[in-house]
Amino acid sequence: MSAEPLVEVPGKRLADWLVEPIRANWRTYSKVVIAATLINIFALVSSLFTMTVYDRVVPNNAFGSLAALSIGLGIIIVFDFALKLLRAYFVDHAGMNIDREIGETVFGRLIEMRLELRKGSTGQLTGLMRELETMRDFFASATLAAVVDVPFIIITLVVIAIIGGWVVLVPALIVPLVILVGWGAHPALQRLSAKAMDEGLHKQSVLVETIGSIEAVKTAGARQLFEERWRKAVEGHAAVSLKQRLIAAIGTTFATSAGTISYAGVVIVGVFSLADNRLTMGGLIACSILAGRAIAPLAQISQLVSRITATRTAYRQVRALMERPPEGPGADAIELDKPRGEIELRNVAFQYPGATNKALDGVSLKIAPGEKVGLIGRVGSGKSTLARMILGLYPPQEGMVLFDGIDIAQLAPASLRNSVASVLQEPALFSGTIRENIVLGRNAVDDEEMLRVARLSGTDAFASRIPRGYDLRLVDRGEGLSGGQRQSIAIARALAGKPPVVVMDEPTSAMDAQTEADLIARLKDEFAKRTLIVVTHRQPLLTLVDRLVVVDDGKIMADGPRDEVLSKLARAARGTPVISQKVKG
Repeated sequence: MSAEPLVEVPGKRLADWLVEPIRANWRTYSKVVIAATLINIFALVSSLFTMTVYDRVVPNNAFGSLAALSIGLGIIIVFDFALKLLRAYFVDHAGMNIDREIGETVFGRLIEMRLELRKGSTGQLTGLMRELETMRDFFASATLAAVVDVPFIIITLVVIAIIGGWVVLVPALIVPLVILVGWGAHPALQRLSAKAMDEGLHKQSVLVETIGSIEAVKTAGARQLFEERWRKAVEGHAAVSLKQRLIAAIGTTFATSAGTISYAGVVIVGVFSLADNRLTMGGLIACSILAGRAIAPLAQISQLVSRITATRTAYRQVRALMERPPEGPGADAIELDKPRGEIELRNVAFQYPGATNKALDGVSLKIAPGEKVGLIGRVGSGKSTLARMILGLYPPQEGMVLFDGIDIAQLAPASLRNSVASVLQEPALFSGTIRENIVLGRNAVDDEEMLRVARLSGTDAFASRIPRGYDLRLVDRGEGLSGGQRQSIAIARALAGKPPVVVMDEPTSAMDAQTEADLIARLKDEFAKRTLIVVTHRQPLLTLVDRLVVVDDGKIMADGPRDEVLSKLARAARGTPVISQKVKG
């Protein structure tokens, strides 16, 4: 056993998933720095052009010199235009690369999220992913290039001092004043940015819940409830956003006004230097232009501070998601080579987050490869939770779940999911075609296999009679299809690829009796050599299993051959004492 470190190592200020994509694009950002540097130099040259024209060309009528200077300035303007376009392109290109890499990493972590650690509603999680746009806008923002302009504030002030002497005091005093105003607004901006994000996530949550349950909202007459929630969410978000924009505008507006004050102040002070012959007319004009130029980057910096505040808030929220441990053991995960389909639960206990009672308590169960097991019991007895344990959706808080003798906590999640297929109680269909919903992009499932499982599940019975057939595009989780049709597609998806273990939770609850009977008849041969676990209340489905497990109050109350357990349950229903021990098969 390795020794614990004596001193706790502090966490990194910026996580690797953010730093690495930025570091990978350093060459692009270095081009941005070079372009911004040349743009600032060209800005100084244009001011010197004005001074030269007033001091040398105008008094001497040196039109030849004016032509030469104009040609030179024209060349500089062309290069300045090209460099500004290149700078915008390089910033956008780097932002696109960073957005793609960070987006893929965060989305992957979202899929790997452990369900028991999930925080917030679906709307809040989608809103959190939307905050990646805030980070992308920051890294792809032209205002980011304003950081390069900051050192040129000092260079510009030096040039003003060389040309105009003490005139430089005017912009030199205004620069720190603008910085102080922007810095003073920063704490309020940071506080309001966090609150605005919370309000935005709440608004997103209301919107997603309303759209996702629009039929229930209509039929249950819940319009007034959701309109009131939406109104409060919009008002709350709008009020906070208004304050945030007003405070952000203080720094930007003050910087703009400071530029005007700096320009006018240099002109006023420069007049006295002009009267004392310490400054030429061209020098005065050049200094006034440069004074405005010295303040201009500070307005962009004020905008950048507002972006930084929003980006930092978004980063903290996304980082909280990224720091949650993912499912699976990571790099040391075990890959299943030839899964046999043996499942075992050893003294498993589990309690859902926020629940007061355990969903499972001391459950021990062993299922041999190829065995057919039915899980029955009252509503809320723990049957579906037991199935979720086998699927690895939740880790047990006590005990172990083993697959082929290996703790599933040590298995790679993808390897486990390839070996254990499932049909959940409420099958979720995805946007895309019926074909895509069955195949799911799996290379091992070709058209022949897709058609085979479609015939087995009954999907072919309706897909072959509708326009476009398997290429019919589904939207909104299969809206437009009946519940039984959605279940048949989910069953076909589970059977595709012939996984060694299939877990089915009320797979025929939306089917009529004849459709269910036909499906069961087709599935008997399909499951001949595969492990099957069926969670159900429906008697016909029990013909698929040889063994029954009765679950009640999170515990296994009976376990044995199907007919024997059903016989005991029938006697219990007639008034015999309730089953309280396992039935030996």
